[in-house]
Amino acid sequence: MTDPTATPEENSAAPEGTAAAPAMTLEQALAERDDYLDKWARARADLENYRRRIQKEMEEDRKYAALPLLKAILPGIDNLYRAIQAAETSKNIDELITGINMVLKQFEGALTGQGVTPIASVGLPFDPHVHEAIAQAPSPDHPPMTVLQEVEQGIQLHDRVVRPAKVIVSTNG
Repeated sequence: MTDPTATPEENSAAPEGTAAAPAMTLEQALAERDDYLDKWARARADLENYRRRIQKEMEEDRKYAALPLLKAILPGIDNLYRAIQAAETSKNIDELITGINMVLKQFEGALTGQGVTPIASVGLPFDPHVHEAIAQAPSPDHPPMTVLQEVEQGIQLHDRVVRPAKVIVSTNG
């Protein structure tokens, strides 16, 4: 007969005369612990190596971020040197002006290819987000705060103003 106070675990114990074998020996547990510690240390080292590699790549990206722009404008600089050499030998101002205009178009094309656009100004209402008023002039032909003249061209890179246009705006005339 079974003992009514015995728990189910006691009733399902190992047969008489044998001791219940522990699930894991101490040596096995220590070996497993050491294995996990080793894997953890390796994972930490891998993570640190990854962080260092990513940091180095980011620094290189920042260091060489201007490379596409430089490659785009170098032909224009070369052509400016050629225009100066041609002007020194020919002494013809018209040829120099033509050459410089061609180089200017080349620079504008290179900058446009990089997402750079000029800010429109003349004849438009003054916008403090893209214009910097450096002077005012009376004008009976234009409403007040209209851009009359652009002194220095404004530049945008994609949707960000790099340099506002310096302008002269109209006043009540």
